[in-house]
Amino acid sequence: MKVGSNRMAALAAAMALAGSAWQAGAQPASAPVKPGSAVARPASAAAKPASAPAIVTIPGMPPVVDRNNLYSETVAGRLAPAVVGALERVYVPNRSSRTVSVIDPATMKVVDTLKVGIDPQHVVPSWDLQTLWVANNAEGRKDGSLTPIDPKTGKTGPSIPVDDPYNLYWSPDGKYAIVVAEAYMRLDFRDPKTMKLEFSIPTPECAGINHADFSIDGRFALFTCEFGGAVSKIDMVNRKVIGTIRLSPKFDMPGVQEKLEQEAAKRDKQMHAMGHSHGGAPARGSLLGMPQDVRASPDGKRFYIADMVADGVHIVDFESFRQVGFIPTGVGTHGLYPSRDGKFLYVANRGSNKIRGGKSGKGSVTVIEFATEKVAATWFVPGGGSPDMGNVSNDGKWLWLSGRYDDEVYRIDTSNGAMVKIKVGREPHGLTVWPQPGRYSLGHTGNLR
Repeated sequence: MKVGSNRMAALAAAMALAGSAWQAGAQPASAPVKPGSAVARPASAAAKPASAPAIVTIPGMPPVVDRNNLYSETVAGRLAPAVVGALERVYVPNRSSRTVSVIDPATMKVVDTLKVGIDPQHVVPSWDLQTLWVANNAEGRKDGSLTPIDPKTGKTGPSIPVDDPYNLYWSPDGKYAIVVAEAYMRLDFRDPKTMKLEFSIPTPECAGINHADFSIDGRFALFTCEFGGAVSKIDMVNRKVIGTIRLSPKFDMPGVQEKLEQEAAKRDKQMHAMGHSHGGAPARGSLLGMPQDVRASPDGKRFYIADMVADGVHIVDFESFRQVGFIPTGVGTHGLYPSRDGKFLYVANRGSNKIRGGKSGKGSVTVIEFATEKVAATWFVPGGGSPDMGNVSNDGKWLWLSGRYDDEVYRIDTSNGAMVKIKVGREPHGLTVWPQPGRYSLGHTGNLR
């Protein structure tokens, strides 16, 4: 059943008016359901003259075409030659079923079910866009693996044994696969084809390391620490952690940071004592949140971090590496996806603060305007649901998200929030839509640039 609303139609009108004449100071047409409280963007964030010097990237990384919009090459329809011949499909990893449901978006039907490894978490496009990797982390076990899918046939190849691949990213130069070994609190850098281990970066202060995004020049990455209520900054060139900060909606209140550090120290001690563990939600009354997905602003100066306990998005200034704002969104804030024009950020709120939530929760999608850092609209799942992770279609018209606790997938109209539900396997997680526009992939469910 497809459901719309007057509020959603208002947002559609606002987006249509935006177009190429969109102004940074424009106000959203629809009143936000839950207004944000973020710090306003400084004037310096405005577009710079065309004569501004080019971004100096790390060797081997494709050049930055537009220093004011790192998503410039992922606009609707800008497909790379590498994806020619790829089937138009949505690949949905079902954690509890140990399968991947394959959806044909043209018919809205599941057309195949692929058997993969134990606990498939995410389907990740390779840096060269030639392979889709299923990250099977075998939670609580030691037989994790990565299963390749050929996007031109939709069929799997032999799985490769890998320690705890909860998530998977790629170095911006394409030289390494970065396996996020969450339970071991480390990043394993591997050969991108064979997955042979080359070296590791320990992250002892980042309990529950899981999601990431990269600086505009490729020199740094920010990885969230789900069970430490924090985010770590990684020096990709010198291969080391250069800092970790705790996040909170009350970040600017006196004494909060000290309390966060005290709670984190206790929690870190517990995590280290458990050894191989994926942790759990913080105790009731704790100030620590559970940071999840992270995405850079179009100009790369800010990073937005979803928090499923804080029910909103933290804002971190990249240069100073400090929190500067917080935007309340919805219950169980989880996944973050830029619109194809790079002007809005879709925020998936999965309707529960628990790692194992119940069905038909207060799931929703919040739309944030990048320029103003304000909520433009909130779209609730009709009848309840649990929007988790996914991505935007090639043409930008549809946002696809897994329904983590409801064994379903949502196709959401990005012009008005209307939703269609498709049943899949048990506990669907990090789905990917393929093909997507862009020159190369940085990982996760399709962080392309």
